[in-house]
Amino acid sequence: MLMIFTQDKLQNLEHYLIDAESIVITAHKSPDGDSIGSSLALYHYLKQHYFTEITVCHPDASPNFLNWLEGTEDILSFELNAEEVKSKLKRASVIFCLDYNSFGRVGNEMQPHLVSSSAKKIMIDHHLNPEEEGFDLVFSDDKSCSTAQLIYELIAAKNHTDSINKAVGEAIYTGVMTDTGSFRFPSTTGKTHRIIAELLEKGISNNKIHERVFDNNSVNRLKLHGYAISSNLEILPEFKTALIHLTAEEQERFEAKKGDTEGLVNTALSIKGIDKAIFFKESDGIIKISFRSIGEANPVNEMAAKYFDGGGHKNASGGRYMKGMSNAISQIKKVLPEFC
Repeated sequence: MLMIFTQDKLQNLEHYLIDAESIVITAHKSPDGDSIGSSLALYHYLKQHYFTEITVCHPDASPNFLNWLEGTEDILSFELNAEEVKSKLKRASVIFCLDYNSFGRVGNEMQPHLVSSSAKKIMIDHHLNPEEEGFDLVFSDDKSCSTAQLIYELIAAKNHTDSINKAVGEAIYTGVMTDTGSFRFPSTTGKTHRIIAELLEKGISNNKIHERVFDNNSVNRLKLHGYAISSNLEILPEFKTALIHLTAEEQERFEAKKGDTEGLVNTALSIKGIDKAIFFKESDGIIKISFRSIGEANPVNEMAAKYFDGGGHKNASGGRYMKGMSNAISQIKKVLPEFC
């Protein structure tokens, strides 16, 4: 079994943390349950053991459906607090880089300030092909279901599972749950379930977490999903693929908030006979694309990387397109035969 948290690496990490005057926790742009959950789990854990300034600095704000997690109110976002985040990164002794495998994943605005910081940079991530240059320590495991699971393993490797209180446990559970599709993706392993069992035995309420994440819809969000499915869903049976899209105007019409489109790509993937789903979302003049697939024989990360400036996991990837919605959809249709 691959050892991620080796004693040598843990000793180096402990040396960095003990000497740190300021610690900053970062995650990728467009935060999801895993990036928020892993960041807050690490934040609450570190606060118990290291008496220094600890700050979570993300490129943009948390989606509404995660704002119930303890500590979300403490997260500084570059889009809203740019000067403060710049200052935190510049003064940091240690910067944790969670749930991303290259500095570019934090976005063009925040990236130069992250890269130029003299802090020790620690990657903890589960994506394929980590770009290790520029990082002082790398804890990477692309077989792990989530970065939140890796945070649990870090805490366990340091013999600190007694530090997993309600705030830490709920954040870990949320990150694992959301990045495994509620434990249904192939990345969910026996280890994952054993970790979840440990969290439940510590008193974490799984039903309350599921309710807060999935049963907290606004009327506008439900109407947005209904509209997207009824008006903007296209089935390509010859490729066993479903396409679904939302323009900026359509999102504005339904007063969409951050996180309101979450889950649409998985809804498309749930259609009988479909093994690939692709969701196109217009945002700030860019078409952001989410790719999902079922099975080892249907990787989507290669398509995302080759044609859409993206990448990710075999069955869950992201990309972007700069030439408008109709052209993005046309390009997908053009290249799909290569991957079917």
